Amino acid sequence: MEEEQTSAGKVKKFMMLNRKAPYGTVYALESLEVVLISATFDQDVSLVFMDDGVYQLAKGQNTKGIETKNFSPTYRALEGYDVEKLYVERESMDARGLTEADLLVPVEVLSSAEVGKLMAEQDVVLSF
Repeated sequence: MEEEQTSAGKVKKFMMLNRKAPYGTVYALESLEVVLISATFDQDVSLVFMDDGVYQLAKGQNTKGIETKNFSPTYRALEGYDVEKLYVERESMDARGLTEADLLVPVEVLSSAEVGKLMAEQDVVLSF
């Protein structure tokens, strides 16, 4: 595996695997914070959304009833941090009746097998 070199050191490929619904646990918010930290250090960051994690990108999130801050607009800001590799597992999206038009940001839709191949190319995979 070829690693890119920057002034800050070697660039590693980090994948954040998001499998939980956006609210009710800290997983989604923690993942987003790790993504932003990794991007700040110029690492190669990919986000994959599968299982209930696909709901993290769903449009129209309203958190008023659960007294929690709606952090979904942050996904729109990721491009400003050079985080542009967002993937959604097709089977998870289909099982939940979602389409790409239902999502906040552009994504690449991958099959489960393609997600597995992408995962094998990473230096670090963190599951949230």
